Amino acid sequence: VQLQASGGGLVQAGGSLRLSCAASGFTFDDYARGWFRQAPGKEREGVSCISSSDGSTYYSNSVKGRFTISRDNAKDTLYLQMNNLKPEDTAVYYCAVVQAGLCSTLDTYGVELWGKGTQVTVSS
Repeated sequence: VQLQASGGGLVQAGGSLRLSCAASGFTFDDYARGWFRQAPGKEREGVSCISSSDGSTYYSNSVKGRFTISRDNAKDTLYLQMNNLKPEDTAVYYCAVVQAGLCSTLDTYGVELWGKGTQVTVSS
């Protein structure tokens, strides 16, 4: 059972990236899925989460209006479209399986399974 994030890279401020997270070994249709990030010297923080029940989405204030989370259950893949990137978005981004009832909190406490991270670097 694993989650594998991809799509990170180096981009200039104002640019865009699309992260993907493929699941294997298990079907996560009944679980919420989320994106978290960790910048150097900082704690890991929640970025966005999407519920399994009705597709509700949640975003941290720092990315609201710029990032869009989505999921394709047929492919068991999670996405994060990141637009208008800023240098402060630089971090390792992790996808995760999240307890359904804790999706809206964007709290790492709700994570059931972590994926491997992908580095996003935004230059000014």
